[in-house]
Amino acid sequence: MWDNVVSYAQVQIWSEKVVGLPSGLNLWCVLPESNERRCFTSSCCLRGGCTTIVVKKDQGGMIKNLAMPSLDIRSLLLFSAIFRVILILYGEWQDAHMEVRYTDVDYLVFSDAASLMASGDSPYKRTTYRYSPLLALLLLPNSFIHSSWGKFLFSASDILVGYFIYYILKLRKVPENLCNSSVMTWLFNPFTFTIGTRGNCEPIVCAMILWIIICLMKGNVLQSAFWYGLVVHFRIYPIIYAIPIILVLDPNFFPSGQKPVLRNWSAIQGERPKIGSDWYTLRNNLLKSIFTRDRLIFGLISGLVFLFCTGLFFCLYGWEFLHEALLYHLTRTDPRHNFSIYFYHIYLHYGNDISVMEKLISFLPQFLVQLALIFCFAQDLPFCLFVQTVAFVAFNKVITAQYFVWFFCLLPLILPWSKMNLKWEGLSCILLWIGAQTHWLLWGYLLEFKGKNVFSQLWVASLVFLAANIFILVMIIRHHRCASIFKGLEHAKSKNVAKVE
Repeated sequence: MWDNVVSYAQVQIWSEKVVGLPSGLNLWCVLPESNERRCFTSSCCLRGGCTTIVVKKDQGGMIKNLAMPSLDIRSLLLFSAIFRVILILYGEWQDAHMEVRYTDVDYLVFSDAASLMASGDSPYKRTTYRYSPLLALLLLPNSFIHSSWGKFLFSASDILVGYFIYYILKLRKVPENLCNSSVMTWLFNPFTFTIGTRGNCEPIVCAMILWIIICLMKGNVLQSAFWYGLVVHFRIYPIIYAIPIILVLDPNFFPSGQKPVLRNWSAIQGERPKIGSDWYTLRNNLLKSIFTRDRLIFGLISGLVFLFCTGLFFCLYGWEFLHEALLYHLTRTDPRHNFSIYFYHIYLHYGNDISVMEKLISFLPQFLVQLALIFCFAQDLPFCLFVQTVAFVAFNKVITAQYFVWFFCLLPLILPWSKMNLKWEGLSCILLWIGAQTHWLLWGYLLEFKGKNVFSQLWVASLVFLAANIFILVMIIRHHRCASIFKGLEHAKSKNVAKVE
């Protein structure tokens, strides 16, 4: 609403209007009857975190401004927590009274594995348990407190993700109303609030990834390395974030003995994107000094944490752990419940050995796209992780609905920098993504529940879903205002020189 506002804003006042107003600006109100202009200062109307005002004409013909408080982050988190508790309780009722269960089948697998661990057995005696023993360890209270313990744990992690999103945006000085709006895209997303309450562990992974970003933003390389090694052991897919993290640990952003300086949201809004020059500096510094202190610390600590956890559980559970928790995910083939374009090929060759060349060919598009995105957007770390994850999921050999949560937790971090119009482009992208997925689910329902031979149609639906994901990703990239998350030394020096002059 307030495009190109610098020191004042002009708005036409009809009988009653609610407007968003940045603090500290002057509001010129034009009376509709007489065209008389009167000025009001917004700072006097915006106390205590208020982000909107109500402009009314009183009985005497004057205009008065009434402050209207916005929904703060505590209220959002509290409401979200209550909502998730209600969903968990409802899920217990549905499981007991309805044929279709609310609880995710994976949660039953987690619970059985935790029960086996509690009795001193290997969690891998439970078939289809293909996760780190740490997950079963976290769910031990399922056996002696309540079977829904894990759902509350996952939902608490879900709420923690919402708070971390808010914290990251506030570190970059994003306005309060934008922060809350961005947080709401996670907390009230149907994909996210059902994933935890149904008993899926992905919110824990999302929380750890956001915490790693926070640690990097605060300059705590050691702690970010520890959590990165742990999250890769817990869920192997975050390994794709290794290169952009290493790239952003650049001496230009992380000078020796100093904490990195964050680039604020407000500073980016008034400047033209300089992604090419930022990447040029990043590339030159990478070539000059690949093995910097911070990069070595991050690689060494994260590697040691990963190897320690993996080695410890290998000693306890042997090759069964190594295969189920790690190697299986590198060679996984799933002929059902799979949105991937590769599902039909997997179905036709299921049970047969797939040649090494075929495996390499299937990984090649994913690998090339990852490299291209990394070397284009590494300096804008949250955005780079987001586009990486979307592309990784879209081109993966196996795609299930829970994978979408991987990039949903990163989406709110890039929204304040998007120039996309929500009413048209944004809504079109949302409807396209939901429509392509619904189209796939229709054919999947006919195949799996009705037993109809619609494999060709389902494969075409997978192609349409891939095309929709690519189109939306291109739209997001085109409308994103790219900027380095950190201020480089060259940037800081140039500003100091300008001030001196």
